[in-house]
Amino acid sequence: MGYDVHRLVADRPLWLGGIEIAHTMGLLGHSDADVLIHALCDALLGAANMRDIGYHFPDTSAETLDIDSKILLRKTVALIATKGYHIGNVDVTVCAERPKLNPHIPAMKTCLANVMGIAEDDISIKATTTERLGFTGREEGISAYAVALIEKD
Repeated sequence: MGYDVHRLVADRPLWLGGIEIAHTMGLLGHSDADVLIHALCDALLGAANMRDIGYHFPDTSAETLDIDSKILLRKTVALIATKGYHIGNVDVTVCAERPKLNPHIPAMKTCLANVMGIAEDDISIKATTTERLGFTGREEGISAYAVALIEKD
């Protein structure tokens, strides 16, 4: 299980699921702040008992400054492979009031399948709002939850 949240700010691109989505605001972070990928990395690392994304890719490192989160995901897949694991399937939920994410889900699945080396059919991505409640509802940020099934080789 993985979870991530980032603040929405002006003058940043919005990256979710490895693709750039046109929007008036983007997510603030040390990297590209792709909350979907970050939650997914945490789910994969947690399932393999390998700590979390911050442990492997700290936000204090110059190496990860402004890094494309697809690189972090590719490295995460390689890390779990060192313990003899491969991905069975993943399920992600993104919480955002705007923009509407459903039209972008097919492109996200294609991108993530290529990065993780798995079939698109093994990736579930869902989008929801929080009915205008909380920081997400006020459009202050976006959060993501992920669950991953990994299997021994």
